Order: sequence, then C-alpha cells, then structure tokens
Amino acid sequence: MAVRGIRGANSADANSSEAILRATRTLLSSLAEANGFALDDLAAVQLSVTSDLDADFPARAARELGWTAVPLLCSKEIDVPGAPPRIIRALLLWNTDQPQAAVQHVYLGEARCLRPDLNQGKRP
Repeated sequence: MAVRGIRGANSADANSSEAILRATRTLLSSLAEANGFALDDLAAVQLSVTSDLDADFPARAARELGWTAVPLLCSKEIDVPGAPPRIIRALLLWNTDQPQAAVQHVYLGEARCLRPDLNQGKRP
C-alpha cells in the first residue's frame, strides 16, 4: 500500500466562520465522494487558507463532518500578488492501493483557476 496525495481547493464567499466552514465542508465532502476513501485510510490532512481568511479554522469543519480521528493541520498560504482571494486548500494523505493517476483532485468555486488542467469538463 502506498500513500497518495489528494489535492483540492474551494473559495469562501466571505471571511466569516459560516463561509469558511461551509466552503471547507463542501470541499472535503467532494473529495470524499470523488475518491471513495474511508476515513481510517487517511494518514493526515493539511488545510491552508489565504491570509484574508481568519474567522475560523477549516479543521473545525472536518471535525463537524466526523473526521475526529484524522490528524489535521491548518496553516496560512504564501501571499502571492494577484492570487485569488478567500481560498481554502487541502492536501489529504491517503493510504491506498490506487495508483496516483486514479486519484481525483477537486477544485471548486473561484479556486478552479488554480488548476484549469483538472477542470476541463470533469468537475462542477
């Protein structure tokens, strides 16, 4: 069994607890649906936010989804001029027999522009 990385991102509508938690729940649920992993198979999850999002921890949304035994870590993204605002990113480390090519990365909302190569008719 190997450890595979699953990437994804979503945008929050505002810097509010509700918006951050909603965007994070949508992102994590979409990643789970796209890849069909069991929570027990996640080694860890790294969540990051752009510096304009500080009203809540995105890890709180994961806990609310029942991800209580998964190690979670939140951090701030690098401030890059011109980067899209209010973005939440996720890196899930998944213990699986799936090849990396089978992993489905999910980019939603305004975060679609981060990986247009992954959003050509494959994702909402």
